[in-house]
Amino acid sequence: MNSANIVAVIDYGMGNLRSVSKALAHVAGSQQVVVTADPAVVAAAGRVVFPGQGAMPDCMRELDARGLRSAVLAAARDKPFLGICIGLQMLFAHSDEGDVAGLGVFSGEVRRFPDSQMFGADSQRLKVPHMGWNNVAQKPHSLWANITDAARFYFVHSYCVQPADTTLVAGVAEYGVPFTCAVARDNIFAVQFHPEKSARDGLQLLKNFVEWRP
Repeated sequence: MNSANIVAVIDYGMGNLRSVSKALAHVAGSQQVVVTADPAVVAAAGRVVFPGQGAMPDCMRELDARGLRSAVLAAARDKPFLGICIGLQMLFAHSDEGDVAGLGVFSGEVRRFPDSQMFGADSQRLKVPHMGWNNVAQKPHSLWANITDAARFYFVHSYCVQPADTTLVAGVAEYGVPFTCAVARDNIFAVQFHPEKSARDGLQLLKNFVEWRP
């Protein structure tokens, strides 16, 4: 198969790879979804998905241990690139979780939800991690095609990104406070939620990604 028709899902030992790859395969059409820890496969692929779950320090350590940092940075420069959950957070410069540096693709911080503001509209205390379905207010982008504004997506996280450049923001949700849950620039789109766990709208976003020509 032409490597340009490969969708590479990066395996650095920290992602929900089976669910992500199955959901992508469901919408990929003639493109082949490959889960890989091989930097050469990532480099040759036509588009790249960067998932992740767990703690940021562990994710950064495992990425480096597998020699994948350079491949991720190269893909983020010039391929259609989708970050998911920690795969969004790792694109930023620094995380408060473990006081660790990220990849620095974007300027900004990853911060924990502020305990003092974790209250819902009914004044009830909100639990951290934020876990469950939440509405996403969209900013215009082709990856939202055929998805209703304020559609619901599935989240599991305790930290959220704070971009230095607000023009990156492509989606906002609210959990005690408004927070950035999607960013976009050029060939990169990255989300805090899990599209692979988000039913029809999540599959639509993945379909939009595999058809995307940034």
